[in-house]
Amino acid sequence: MNSLSPVGAWVAQLKDGDPRAAQQLWNTYFLRMVKVARARLHGASSRMADEEDVALSAFKSFCRGTKDGRFPHLHEHEDPWPLLLALTRHKAIDLLRYEGRVKRGGPGTQSTDSASPPTPPEAEAMLSELIGREPDPQVTLQIAEECQHLLDGISDTILRAIALWKMEGFTTEEIASKLGCTTRTVERKLHIIRRLWNFGDSTQ
Repeated sequence: MNSLSPVGAWVAQLKDGDPRAAQQLWNTYFLRMVKVARARLHGASSRMADEEDVALSAFKSFCRGTKDGRFPHLHEHEDPWPLLLALTRHKAIDLLRYEGRVKRGGPGTQSTDSASPPTPPEAEAMLSELIGREPDPQVTLQIAEECQHLLDGISDTILRAIALWKMEGFTTEEIASKLGCTTRTVERKLHIIRRLWNFGDSTQ
C-alpha cells in the first residue's frame, strides 16, 4: 500500500467507501471533467443542463461504480482519468441526443402534444432521469481501457499531452495556444500520433 501514488490510494479508499477519498478525487479531477463536458456540449443552441451538471453526474457514477465493484479492472495504481473522461463524454452525448429529441418533439419527450415542448416541471424531471441514468459499466470501462492503451503507446511527453487534449475535446487552435506554437505544428504532431496509433501494433 505504501507504493501507491496519492491518487491510487484515494481510489483504494474510495472502494472502501471513504468519503474523504471522494473529496480528494473531486478536487483533483472535477474541473477537468467540466472542461470536457463544456467542449462536448459546445455549439448546443439551448442547454437544459450545463457542463457542471454533466460532470457532477459523471463523478457520481464513478464513485458509485467504484464502491459497488462495477469497475473491477480499475486497479489502485492506475490513473482513473480515462474512466472519468469516458463517463463524462457519455453523459454529455446522451444529453445532446435527448435535447435533440425534445426539440423535434419526438420520442422521449413524454408530451401528449408532439408540437409542444415539455413544461418546466416535466423537463426538470426528465432531465433528472436522464442525467442520473447509469451508463453500461462494461462499455464505459472498455472505452476507458482503449483510451489508456492508446495513450500508453505514446512515449513522447508533448505528443501524449496533445493526444489527451484531443480526447478531451480541445480544438487544434486551443492546443496550439496551450503549447505556444502554430496550428500547423500541432497538425503535424497529430499526424504523427495517428501514424503511431495506426501502425503501433506492427512495431511491437
